[in-house]
Amino acid sequence: MIDGASRVRLAAKARLQRDRVSGKPFLLYPERGLELSDSAARIVALCGGERTVAEIVDELAAATGEPRERIEGEVLTFLRALDDRGLLVVT
Repeated sequence: MIDGASRVRLAAKARLQRDRVSGKPFLLYPERGLELSDSAARIVALCGGERTVAEIVDELAAATGEPRERIEGEVLTFLRALDDRGLLVVT
């Protein structure tokens, strides 16, 4: 279960990149791709294994000025969905 103390990074099979034509961010993994919103791409870009989920939330809250509680809920929901697809390594 992912919580604020978890450290997350993308699984080896997944990578974040931008579509060459549209410029939209995509999370690519074997035989599939997931188009991301800009905010989802920012979350994925912070998933390098160095930060805890709480630190990711803090960084996003500081950058956007949005309430931390709202961001925390959205980040946890998104990361759990990625984890359910096997796209994250959680420690």
